[in-house]
Amino acid sequence: MPLSEKVAFVTGANGISGFSIVEHLIRTPKDEWIKIIVTSRRPPPVAWIDPRVEFVAVDFLDPVENIVAKLKEICADVTHAFFTSYVHSDDFKELPVQNVPLFRNFLDAVDETCARLQRVTLQTGGKYYGVHLGPVKAPLEESFPRYDDQGYNFYYPQEDYLKELSARSKTWSWNIIRPNAINGYTPHANGMSEVFTLALYMLICRELGQPANFPGNEYFWNTVDDNSYAPSLADLTVYVASQDQCKDEDFNHTNGDVFIWKYIWQDFAAYLGVESPDPTFEKAPGRTDHLACEIDMVEWAKDKRPHWERIVSKYGGRADAFDWGTWGFFNWAAGRSWITISSVHKARKFGWQRSDRTLDTWIETYRSFENAGVLPSRSALHTFKVK
Repeated sequence: MPLSEKVAFVTGANGISGFSIVEHLIRTPKDEWIKIIVTSRRPPPVAWIDPRVEFVAVDFLDPVENIVAKLKEICADVTHAFFTSYVHSDDFKELPVQNVPLFRNFLDAVDETCARLQRVTLQTGGKYYGVHLGPVKAPLEESFPRYDDQGYNFYYPQEDYLKELSARSKTWSWNIIRPNAINGYTPHANGMSEVFTLALYMLICRELGQPANFPGNEYFWNTVDDNSYAPSLADLTVYVASQDQCKDEDFNHTNGDVFIWKYIWQDFAAYLGVESPDPTFEKAPGRTDHLACEIDMVEWAKDKRPHWERIVSKYGGRADAFDWGTWGFFNWAAGRSWITISSVHKARKFGWQRSDRTLDTWIETYRSFENAGVLPSRSALHTFKVK
C-alpha cells in the first residue's frame, strides 16, 4: 500500500465525537483516506453506505489479548487511530475507574496490531484544566501546568501513557485534542448533551404553556462561554493528525467565537417558538462561590415524560429521546460561578482556520436531530399552535 494512502481507525463510533469523525472522513477523497474502520461495543444504528467503512465490535475493557485477536487482521493497515471512547459518570471521582484502562487497552492493542501506524489521536477535554472543580485561569492555554488532581483526573494517566508508549515505539507520533462542551448530532444518548437537553426542556415548557425560564444562576446567565461543535472538532482532529508539523502536539478546540448565555438562551428559545422572559433570581442572586441553580433540572424532569410523549404524538420525534436528556450535567453546567473559555490560538498558529458561529451550530444540531426523526419537526411545531 502506498505511504500516501491513509487508513483510519475510529473508536467510539456511537458517541458524538467518534460519529462526527467518521462523518468527516467519508466526505474526504477516496484516494486520501482509502479505508475507515469504525468500532464501538455495539453496531451503529445507522449504516454508512460509503464502501470504505468497515465495522468491528470491540469492548476496550476486555483483556488486551482478546482485543488484539479481533483487530490483528482488520487493523493491519491502519495508519491513523482516533480514540474518542468514554465512559460517563456524573461522579467525577468514578471517571478514572474505567476510562484509564479503556485507553491503555486500546493503545496496547493498536501498538501491537497496526504495523503501519503513524499517528494516534486522543481526545480529552476541559477537565484537563480542572474546569469541573472551580474557577480557572482564562483563556485556557495548552501550556498551562497541571493542577493537583489527587489522582482523580483520568486525562493525566491517559496522556502520560500515550507519550510513554509513543516514545518507546519510535514509529508513531501523537496528538491530544481538548474540546469544551461538545454539541452536535449523535445516534445515541450522549452523557453531556447540552443543546439536546435544552431542546427537551424548552419544548416541554412550550407544551405546558409555560415560559422556558433559565434554570441556572444569575452569574452564569450573564457570563461569557464557548462551545465545541462536533463537526468542527472532527475537522481539527483530522487536520492535525494529517499534518507533519502538528505531530506530538496538544490542541484546544472551540468554535472560535464566544457567546453570552442570556442572549443565546433567548435566541434559541425564539427559534423553537418558546417564550423566554428575563429571569428573576431568588435562590442564588449575584455571584456565588458554589454550584447553585434556580431550578433543579433532575427534579424538574422526574414527572415530565408524559408531556414529552404527548409532544411526540402531536409533532413527531421519538418518545425514548426523553431518556437522552442529561439533566444532572446541565445542573452543573448552568450552576457554575466561573467561566471556562479556551484559547484556540495554538491551532491557528499551526494552520487550522475553521470558525463557526455558536448559535448557528445549536440550530444545526437541532436540525440534525430533526432530520433523523429524533426531535419534532420545527415546521410542525409552528404549524400547530399549543392550546
